[in-house]
Amino acid sequence: MEAVVTFMVVMYFFETYLDFRQHKALKSEKLPRALVGVVSHEKFLKARAYSLEKSRFGFVQGAVVFSENIAILLLKLLPWLWDYSGTLVFKLGFDPENEILHSLALLAVTTVWAQVLGLPFSIYSTFVIEERHGFNKQTPWLFVKDVLMELLLAAILGPPVITAVITIVNKGGPYFPLYLWAFIVLFSLLMMTIFPILIAPLFNKYTPLPEGTLRTKIENLASSLKFPLKKIFVVDGSKRSSHSNAYMYGFFNNKRIVLYDTLIAQCNDESEVVATLAHELGHWKLSHTVYNLCISQILALVQCAGYAVVRNSRALFESFGFSVQPVVIGFMLYEHIITPVHHLVSFAMNLLSRSFEFQADAFAKKLGYGSQLRGALIKMQEENLSTMNTDPWYSAYHYSHPPLVDRLSALGKVEDEHRDEDITSAGGELKKDK
Repeated sequence: MEAVVTFMVVMYFFETYLDFRQHKALKSEKLPRALVGVVSHEKFLKARAYSLEKSRFGFVQGAVVFSENIAILLLKLLPWLWDYSGTLVFKLGFDPENEILHSLALLAVTTVWAQVLGLPFSIYSTFVIEERHGFNKQTPWLFVKDVLMELLLAAILGPPVITAVITIVNKGGPYFPLYLWAFIVLFSLLMMTIFPILIAPLFNKYTPLPEGTLRTKIENLASSLKFPLKKIFVVDGSKRSSHSNAYMYGFFNNKRIVLYDTLIAQCNDESEVVATLAHELGHWKLSHTVYNLCISQILALVQCAGYAVVRNSRALFESFGFSVQPVVIGFMLYEHIITPVHHLVSFAMNLLSRSFEFQADAFAKKLGYGSQLRGALIKMQEENLSTMNTDPWYSAYHYSHPPLVDRLSALGKVEDEHRDEDITSAGGELKKDK
């Protein structure tokens, strides 16, 4: 426990240092040179104010969350919550020695606790910061409805998953890590299948994109890439926020594209929407989605194997104040002790993600959507009031997507390379003519 607390303190101060570096960059009143004449000064000032307010809010929230996590460990609140959960099970007339019921009670208590502690930050972020800068479209009732719906889904999906995990660990014998990993893979695939069909519609309305030139352009693009497009939906993201997005989902020959209504409204013309989708289809064509899925499952397997190493370590449980060794507590403690690995993996995945983003941009450019993608990126940067000035250390550590300056620069290099290829080709034709 002492090692875990020490690492948490070190990482908190390190990440706070990066936050200060970023905050200093945000205070700059000058646009990056590459964005001068590209992004309007009015939008820059609005984005600067929005980013600074979120940064100040982040300092407060980070300090509170850090203090809460440290207090939980140092005050031995986890053992207390475990005992308290057993008491609740007993008062409800059930056997507190039943590990599954005891664990479900603990997770119910911690979920409610997390909601209560996190609610003030969520409310302030939504109804003060987002509202002040023109993004929030939620009503208080919709906000409450979302929270209640999330809790209901947790209550429905949580018990069978926790029951399965505890049963696999306790009954799986020496090969339980493999069984547990197989369960995680199957559950992940199940959620990827049912989420867009059964769960996402509980929060938003998905309507088919009407017939028209935009639909025709998207279908022609998908057809040219042999993308097995089945349906195109427009989601009413504007009922919660004016931020924009687009994504695709589905397995094998049943792919679907989802456009946020805000994205369609923000782009100057339909070609910019198509260019955005050309970027997303680039991830598919270049197998980025497959790579990410495989990497995540490999990491899950490694985590399962690592958990098996510490599963029966009485010293580990005693260090955190436990005299028993329940499965769910074992996972909580295991997550604490592999936090350093999580930070390293997260950093590596961000590097990989940024590389994939550059590749997808280049793919869209090679399809002939370079200028349109450039316009879409600039428009989304302006309309979403995204950060213009970024500290290089902060962005390298935190960002999964490259800053706009870097993406525009890379698109320019792709244009230069294509121009050089055209010149070389033309030179060759002249030599042949001679």
